[in-house]
Amino acid sequence: MGDLIMYLIGAVLVAGITFLATFFWLDKRAQSRVRLSQTEADRIIEEAETTRRESALAATDEAIRLRGDLDRELNQRRSESERIERRIEQKEETIDKKSQNLEQREQGVRRQEQQLVRTKETWDQDRIKQEQQLQRERATQEQELAEERGRHLAELERVAGLTSDEAKQELVALVEYDARNLAARRVHEIERDAKADADRRSRIILATTIQRIATDYVAESSITVVPLPTDEMKGRIIGREGRNIRALELATGVDLIVDDTPEAVTVSGFDPVRREIARRALTKLLQDGRIHPARIEEVVAKTQLELEQVMREEGERIAYEANVPGLHPDLIKLLGRLKFRTSYGQNVLGHSLEVSVICANLAAELGADVNVAKTAGLLHDIGKAVDHEVEGPHALIGADIAKRLGRSSKIVHAIAAHHNEEEPQTIEAFIVQTADAISGARPGARREMVETYIKRLEALEGVANSFDGVEKSFAIQAGREVRILVRPNSIDDLGATRLAQDVVKKIEETLEYPGQIKVTVIRETRAVNYAR
Repeated sequence: MGDLIMYLIGAVLVAGITFLATFFWLDKRAQSRVRLSQTEADRIIEEAETTRRESALAATDEAIRLRGDLDRELNQRRSESERIERRIEQKEETIDKKSQNLEQREQGVRRQEQQLVRTKETWDQDRIKQEQQLQRERATQEQELAEERGRHLAELERVAGLTSDEAKQELVALVEYDARNLAARRVHEIERDAKADADRRSRIILATTIQRIATDYVAESSITVVPLPTDEMKGRIIGREGRNIRALELATGVDLIVDDTPEAVTVSGFDPVRREIARRALTKLLQDGRIHPARIEEVVAKTQLELEQVMREEGERIAYEANVPGLHPDLIKLLGRLKFRTSYGQNVLGHSLEVSVICANLAAELGADVNVAKTAGLLHDIGKAVDHEVEGPHALIGADIAKRLGRSSKIVHAIAAHHNEEEPQTIEAFIVQTADAISGARPGARREMVETYIKRLEALEGVANSFDGVEKSFAIQAGREVRILVRPNSIDDLGATRLAQDVVKKIEETLEYPGQIKVTVIRETRAVNYAR
């Protein structure tokens, strides 16, 4: 029991000693940490104080620098203000001096005005006195002159045996007679000089105008040659039993000549539009390689549409070359159609452009309206594009078209008067008439034989088209044959025979032609259907 107590006591003592030792150790460690914290705090405070002092010094330096800048700026502004004040003072002094000078000058001017007023009053009084004196002298002189004139008149009447009224009448009659004779002679001289000068100027103007243009001689033809890649293509163009060439001739209305000419086929026809359609269609067929009647008709139809576009583009080109903007699209289209129309062998579109150029130059020389003249010159033959469709002279047809499509009255009148269907009333109308004559009358411009030939072929087609049931007709073989296509529903086979006889009879009665003309009437029935 005693050992246990001793053991417990010993354990308590050991625990107490251990507790005390731990307490002292912890207290010492805490004091050490406090000292370290105090040291770190002192260091931080010292650094903060150092930073504050440095910031204060930097702020002081910045304040000193700013104060210096402000002082310098204040000094500059003070100097500038002083300089401005000195200038203001100088200007005020100058203004004061000028004001004094102006006051002095105003005083001088007022003195001069007063002096002038006094002088004017004196002059007015002197002038009134002089005028009164002159009036008295003039009255005296007039009275003396009247008395002297009366004495002279009495003496003249006594010597001449005439009264004063009779003498006046004779004198007036004599002066009038002399004046009339002098005026008549003068008018005659003026007219003679004017005619001579007008003839001279007109020759100069026409010569100058003609020198400014350069045109080609006519080289129109009624045939077109289509080149072939090989002579073997001639057989394909002809086709089995000639069906291909017949189909092409019927579709285009021209005559295809396949002869011994190497690698070429000749397209013959009086209508240039048909020849061009045939040439283009044949060229496409040769390139495509498929040549048979159905394909031929298809290609010809497409070519006709393409040619209409070509004519429109050609009209736009000519309008651009003539410098005539703003034309109606229908006028452009009709201009393009003139590319394939000839007059006495002269291409009408080229002739129209030539006339427009001549009109512009003549109008510029004469001082007329250049725009009206050149526009009327370009459109003067526009009626020829539709004269086979509309009855009447082409000048009036063209004038009506131009009026309907918005052209001015001056242009319409110039077109209508260029062949004297209307009497020319304006200088532009005379210019168009003159330019048309210059273009058509120059050497090589036209060929009568070609125009006569074309008219004969057109007359052949006109005779054929005048019969009922005729769908279309073509004059071919240079007018030696006319082919007539009839509507099968309107004319039967016997009617086709009778139609051929009637056409031959009418040709013999109404036309003049060399040799003989073959009339061929073609009646063709087609049955077309589609498999779907």
